[in-house]
Amino acid sequence: MRTAAEFVARLRALKSASGLSYRTLERKARRAGDQLPASTVASALNRLSLPSEEIVAALVRACGSDPAVVQEWIDARRALVLCDQPAAVGVVPGPAPDPSGAPPPSGATAPGSEEHVRHRLDGSAGRQSAPFLLPPVVSPFVGRDDEVAEARRLLDPDATAPVTLLVTGPAGVGKTALAVRLGHLLAPRFPDGQLYIDLQGFGDDPADPFTVLEAFLRALGVRSSAMPPDLTSRIHLYRTLLAQREMLIILDNALTTRQVSNLLPSGRRCAAIVTSRSTLADLSSRRLPLNILDSTAGLALLREMLGPGRTTAESEAARFIVETCGGLPLAVWVAGARLASRPHWPLAKVARALADEQRRLDELAVGDVAVRASLELTYRGMSAPAQQSLQLLSLLPGPDFAGWALAALLDTSLPHAEAILDDLVEVHLAEVGPIGATGIRYRLHDLVRLLGRERAEREISREIRAAALGRLVGVSVYLADLAANILSADFHGITQTELMSWRLPASDADQLLVDPVVWFNDERRFLIAVVQQALDATEVAPAAGLATSLTTFFQVGTHFGDWERLQGRALKAALHSGDRRSAAKLHRCLGELTTILDRYPEALYHFEQALLLADGLGPAYRASATAGLAYVHRLLGQYATAVRHFEQAAALARATGNINCLVYATNGIGVIDLEQGRVEAARERFEECLRLSRSANYRPGEAQALRALGQAHRSLRDYPVAATCFRQAVSISEDLGDRLTATHATCWLGDLLVRQGEHAEGRRLLARSLWTYREFGNLWGEAAVLNALAGAQLAAGRPTLARRRAESAVKLWRQVGSPTWLATGLDTLAEAHRMAGDIVLANRIRDEATATRAIPDGTGPVPGPPTIASW
Repeated sequence: MRTAAEFVARLRALKSASGLSYRTLERKARRAGDQLPASTVASALNRLSLPSEEIVAALVRACGSDPAVVQEWIDARRALVLCDQPAAVGVVPGPAPDPSGAPPPSGATAPGSEEHVRHRLDGSAGRQSAPFLLPPVVSPFVGRDDEVAEARRLLDPDATAPVTLLVTGPAGVGKTALAVRLGHLLAPRFPDGQLYIDLQGFGDDPADPFTVLEAFLRALGVRSSAMPPDLTSRIHLYRTLLAQREMLIILDNALTTRQVSNLLPSGRRCAAIVTSRSTLADLSSRRLPLNILDSTAGLALLREMLGPGRTTAESEAARFIVETCGGLPLAVWVAGARLASRPHWPLAKVARALADEQRRLDELAVGDVAVRASLELTYRGMSAPAQQSLQLLSLLPGPDFAGWALAALLDTSLPHAEAILDDLVEVHLAEVGPIGATGIRYRLHDLVRLLGRERAEREISREIRAAALGRLVGVSVYLADLAANILSADFHGITQTELMSWRLPASDADQLLVDPVVWFNDERRFLIAVVQQALDATEVAPAAGLATSLTTFFQVGTHFGDWERLQGRALKAALHSGDRRSAAKLHRCLGELTTILDRYPEALYHFEQALLLADGLGPAYRASATAGLAYVHRLLGQYATAVRHFEQAAALARATGNINCLVYATNGIGVIDLEQGRVEAARERFEECLRLSRSANYRPGEAQALRALGQAHRSLRDYPVAATCFRQAVSISEDLGDRLTATHATCWLGDLLVRQGEHAEGRRLLARSLWTYREFGNLWGEAAVLNALAGAQLAAGRPTLARRRAESAVKLWRQVGSPTWLATGLDTLAEAHRMAGDIVLANRIRDEATATRAIPDGTGPVPGPPTIASW
């Protein structure tokens, strides 16, 4: 060993290899009769000067070395003390003299000589002393076993050229800890030494290659008098010295590729580990991205710091601390360090402090280590546009977002916004989130979001922040409304043009909306969060407009819970603020939802309110609300009222060119014709609906017309044609992603197959439909399937099973309140009792069915059992 620094580095390596903590070493030394305070050892191992002889001897003994090795360490220290050269670059001149004056035996090495110590500590006699500049291993170190294994694989020991491994990740994720741990683990592979430097890449004074090379060359034994005066010569000498060596170089916290390129080794058996918060895209290297810890690893880190007893006793608080820190190792470590230094504090105290977002970054600081300072180093290194983008992105709701959201916030194009996001990803202030079908999604770590929000509140005026969020709502309405129009799946007649305060260029919008349903599936949670944020800010009209625009997608995707919660809240806000126009739109949409959910009294109320508040919304809107009201009356068996409203809706739709609504109203009248036995009249209306739907590319209308036509042909016993209609309807609905309407057609295809004698396949389709209806809570559909299954059991000669199914169907139809279909269920139940031999009960049930068919609005009884064609 040539220098005091190398001697101390070797001592650190010895302590690290022992695996013993400072406290354990202190206890072992005490048992051996030595005094070795933990604080003294820690201080000695982090200085460049030589520790005292007593400390060296006690430490080496405590690490488990035998007396001979202890003496060798003492002799080595004495040799350095006797050295005439400066400690930084000096060379031990030779062996210490034997106290007896006798020369060492020929061919032997004297104990304590440089050669002898080198032989024992380096493992090979005659090898030049190896520099060991690695910092101590960070403890505790948990949750990185997979990353360590992958890094060791990437640093291939059989490589024929020097390997560079780039470890990247956000501030505080543990890049340095991993690199240092790898350095210690791989030390035996690099017997010529390990060099380490913190490049301070994101600090105020990043290290320059010229200065770093001087430090490295000194560690390699180059004296001051031989130090090259210019950068090029230093690079050449550095590469020459490493060319025939086996060394590991760790370049920590790099800012750019330029900062590290001249420091990488050229020796074939050398390797380098570079860490950076930037992705250093132009660095030729193998890459190891480092992510945040999962909850299990985060808890393990906290447990290592506080002990299992303390974390187990307050397990919920411990879990909350880890979750609030977002799995960022630095944040968990800081929280753990604060608690470790205050054993009297309950974990709940820190958990409560971290729960306050306004205080969270302030709470995550201990000593000179602070999460805020670590994040701000990266933040200060960014360009002004990137800083502003981070500030605005921190205002976004939801867990992740797409590039179009930043485009709206910045009032810029989508390509420009995505370029800025790339810059944020480059320095790990933004992360690439789940890759959506429509492109890349991004997210911010919670602590980064807090930093951005603090900066936004300080540096961006309230008015500018409000304008940015207003553009976000405006573009959300624009995209949702455009997507619904492309899909052409509804007939609302509601225009949102006045609420589109900001729009993307048409080319950008077209790129996003190639498949509108896929786009909505990617954006659903984000769009819901945008509505809720706008409602919180009392921006009722745009929030209500966006909630209304999502109706088509809520229906197609059967997101009924989201639909009711979001529009219910928006309706309350609109009514509270006196916004009649928004309230009317929301009533109309909620009327459709409650119809689907078989809550007919609520549906009537919503549609009636939608018409009552409809001033200024135009005839296209009145047509759709009137058609919805007519549909509910039909379900309730109030046929005369239903026909009147359907005819009004059809006239309004025809006058305004709302083809979708015209198809819906015409189909509704056709269903009433079918349920009252006018099959040919119904079939003609359904064929007209099919023609209109196809001419307007109204796919849901086409599926509905095919289902209705299938029922008409079923009534005419033209089963093959009916089956073809049902199958086509299923295909269209599945293409639209509308599982519920696909199930409507599947249900009746199953019923038809049973009638054709294909009992097994028919019952399979009916059973599948039953589970789907139950999944969505559709009572009407569940009752219809149960009734069809009862019919299948009757056809198979099993009246007992048929009776059970029919009883369940009747119970549901009583609950729904649909007299027409209740009568159908009673007919099936009566037939089951007749086949079972209970004629008296069968007749009684038939009498109830006849009475039930009396139409409430006075048009007389329905001639015969109805057939469903209307879903």
